[in-house]
Amino acid sequence: MDRSEIKLGILGYGVVGGGLYHILTTNADQVARRTGVPVVVAKVADIDWERPRKIQVPPALRTTDAYEVINDPQIDIVAETIGGTDPALEFVLAAIEAGKSVVTSNKEMMAKHGGEILAAAAAKGVDVQFEGSVCGTIPIIRALKESLEANRISQIIGIVNGTTNYILTKMTQEGREFAQVLQEAQQLGYAEADPSADIEGIDAANKIAILAAIAFGSHVPLELVYREGISKITPQDISYARQMGYVIKLLAIAKQADGKAELRVHPALLPAAHPLASVNGVFNAVFIRGDACDEVMLYGRGAGALPTGSAVAGDVIDCARNILHGTPGRVPCVCEGTLDVVPMDEVATRVYVRMKVADKPGVLGNIATIFGSQGVSIQSVIQESSSGDLAEIVWLMHKGRERNLRLALEAIGHLDIVEEITSVIRVED
Repeated sequence: MDRSEIKLGILGYGVVGGGLYHILTTNADQVARRTGVPVVVAKVADIDWERPRKIQVPPALRTTDAYEVINDPQIDIVAETIGGTDPALEFVLAAIEAGKSVVTSNKEMMAKHGGEILAAAAAKGVDVQFEGSVCGTIPIIRALKESLEANRISQIIGIVNGTTNYILTKMTQEGREFAQVLQEAQQLGYAEADPSADIEGIDAANKIAILAAIAFGSHVPLELVYREGISKITPQDISYARQMGYVIKLLAIAKQADGKAELRVHPALLPAAHPLASVNGVFNAVFIRGDACDEVMLYGRGAGALPTGSAVAGDVIDCARNILHGTPGRVPCVCEGTLDVVPMDEVATRVYVRMKVADKPGVLGNIATIFGSQGVSIQSVIQESSSGDLAEIVWLMHKGRERNLRLALEAIGHLDIVEEITSVIRVED
């Protein structure tokens, strides 16, 4: 196709939209060399142009109507950086129906509606690229779709949320309480005023659902991803973990074996020697195991205007090349059926349990008996004096089913000698 330029429209001019515009205009010469022709931002839609922004868009490019972008016959590619599902999903489907390729950084939309969006794109013969939806600047989606696509992927374990990783890093390094570090993260702009999407694992669940669908080639209903957050993690847990040679991280986990998968997001004790254990601050990393590639880890900044904007810009260039060469949709996401996910009750892991109990003879034996009656095997025990008549006990369990552990803990929690079951954290080796 003989084209002198490719025109882009941007929907949403917040952090990511601003980063994308900055990259495409600042690095315009390089983008043109890599693409083959200039990529020109033709129109930018946002509902509020009065908000202060570091990077300004010329007034001639601004609109408050998304459909001025979607229905413009001169625009080839639409970049959606609004976030959420409403109205982003409506706009994306409308852009596809108008015959435009779409680039998005919207993890929630892709996790919940990715199958619908990709099917619509395939029917219209256009691209949908979404590298920026998971882990910012890390090219994890491209790696799974292209570089590693000949592998049978058995495991993905990731630190995919920078806010929670920052909080846990600070708690680990400085011994501070969760609430105190969360407040600091909000002041620094690493956490939202309502941080629940991050600290309760919702953001990470969206991301692992996307990665699992690509890696395992099946649709992943988001409700099948088990999820726990980090708000109950304490400096005491972190200290005990360190004594035993572990660090605590919020992990997003997808494992597949014998046609069944585990999908879960939760805090976990991770061996200090594991490559992910040294990923600190707001950085993200994803650890992959495949039958041919063996072990691969990708590391980088997981959020922010320029890191995420970089991923979106890369997708824009890819879409532009495909338009120039008449090959949209050349690297489709192929999902067949729905992933067979093991219920969390059936998942087998090792577990760390911390509790406060009466400081008197026979307590350990009584509790150990209940664990044994439910088939929960004890690996090691740490007992330390606490305050008054109470002692603190930390149990590390051998690998066992979640259901058995929960039944045991329910029975133990009713004992008069048990003041409180303080923490239950899984162990990933």
